[in-house]
Amino acid sequence: MVQIENLIKKGTVSRINELELPRYVNFFENSYKNNIEHCKAVIKTFPRWSIISGYYAMHDITKLLLAKQYLLKIEFKVHETTIKLLKELIKNKELTKLAEKGYKEFLTLANDLAEAKKDRVKAQYYTGTAYMKQEHEKRAQEFLEETVKPYLHKILKLTGEKK
Repeated sequence: MVQIENLIKKGTVSRINELELPRYVNFFENSYKNNIEHCKAVIKTFPRWSIISGYYAMHDITKLLLAKQYLLKIEFKVHETTIKLLKELIKNKELTKLAEKGYKEFLTLANDLAEAKKDRVKAQYYTGTAYMKQEHEKRAQEFLEETVKPYLHKILKLTGEKK
């Protein structure tokens, strides 16, 4: 809990008051569900967006867990702080590994965007090919099945909710 108290002192994390809790919980319950549905819906047509939505489903359900069970709200550096809190509070290496894998996949896409900005020609001519679309679709499907779904299942078990 020392890590958490330090994060609270820094203002990176705050405690959720009882009046704010229902609204906060409701938002993340809906948000993670919307994101997982979007992830599934666009997996073939827009696989990179599928990965992003899958990651956000993982991220939002984690914030839901932190709110419901620990009354904690992430204020700054939300992605990194969420993973730090998960490690600190849950102590489940498999769950942490899945969260980190999801975050790395998300960062890879963000880096792709940064590279595309620097080298637009490369992005234009190589990421739009049929081969790359197929590769992205395969990667999105694997990400959904091997990372997102197992992660959501484990978090739902921790919160006592049914899928």
